[in-house]
Amino acid sequence: MTSDTHAPCRKPGSADSPAIPAQQSRPRHPGGLVGFNAASPSEAVALLLTCCHSARWAERVAAHRPYPTVDALLAAADEAGYDLSRADLDEALAAESSALPHPDAPPAARTALRAAHAAYESSFGHAFVISLDGVRPGERLDQVLAGIRSRLGNEAEEERVVAAEELRRLARARLAFRLAEGLTPRHSEL
Repeated sequence: MTSDTHAPCRKPGSADSPAIPAQQSRPRHPGGLVGFNAASPSEAVALLLTCCHSARWAERVAAHRPYPTVDALLAAADEAGYDLSRADLDEALAAESSALPHPDAPPAARTALRAAHAAYESSFGHAFVISLDGVRPGERLDQVLAGIRSRLGNEAEEERVVAAEELRRLARARLAFRLAEGLTPRHSEL
């Protein structure tokens, strides 16, 4: 929780403690789908850009609001993801960064992950993207390492197709998470 969404705490009975809860100084959009639908176009696009950094994708998804259900929004995000041009995909992939392992990961695992990411980026010119939606936290590092190793054998065009699909799945998972968390951008570690 952030300080801009809640009134400051005061000691009960203090002179500056109001008899009724303090009102927030600025209106706040409700979270979830209602908040997304009510957001200004620029706010909606900004949120969507935290899910997939393709301006065309974000503008397209934002332009079709209001969505009647979260499933309808996620389906629209998927459809827009399938329609990414080569330039849109390049723009989105350029904004991705290699995920770091959890700080508790053994040094050898961190070294292996750095080396795998470097080999992938050298081969394909962008960060490795993979959706870990549904993968237990303790299995994420192994999943990423296995994914990089298996995808390093792909031809460049084959890997673009795989990366585009993973980016679409990643954008969908990020958007679902943002909606569930009240529209605040967050990042997770492996």
